[in-house]
Amino acid sequence: MKTNRYDSLSDNELLVNYHQSKDPQWIGILLERYTLLLLGVCIKYLKNEEEAKDAVQQVFLKVLTEVTKYKIDFFKSWLYMVAKNHCLMNLRAQQGKHMKELSEEAAIEQHETDRNDLLANEKTYLLLEQSVHELNVEQKQCVTLFYLEKKSYQQITEATGFNLMQVKSHIQNGKRNLRMLVEKKIKQQQQD
Repeated sequence: MKTNRYDSLSDNELLVNYHQSKDPQWIGILLERYTLLLLGVCIKYLKNEEEAKDAVQQVFLKVLTEVTKYKIDFFKSWLYMVAKNHCLMNLRAQQGKHMKELSEEAAIEQHETDRNDLLANEKTYLLLEQSVHELNVEQKQCVTLFYLEKKSYQQITEATGFNLMQVKSHIQNGKRNLRMLVEKKIKQQQQD
């Protein structure tokens, strides 16, 4: 097995060298050290080797732009989270695209067969849009960033200043409150 002259340096030493010199070679050494880990993580989530290889390259680029923004104590753990979040965002985007295509097809079929149901769906979307504005500020902000702007938990944490648990809680509670608000409005409309 080929040894690297930097193998004796810890991740933290390589990071310190990078921060002192701003030479991307140091980050390159770290990324080379964890390339197989990254590929494994990406394959685990994406279930496709070619997509995983592309994702690894995208994660490399992301690391080069993000590494200066954070104080990283455990590079391997941080890198794992960057890769995992990247893969989850890709999956969410793919799912969103697929769901959009399916919903467009369904909407066309539905329009042809039952225009009243389509109008009911439009009313539900309108009620949902109105109800978002009734959430508390934190829930509204997190729900909007997550579902409408497709931001990851990490991106929401950075944008809002909330910690990860708060972000997850605001999204979960906001989603539940939205459902209750919409159901309440639908019942009120049916009674009127």
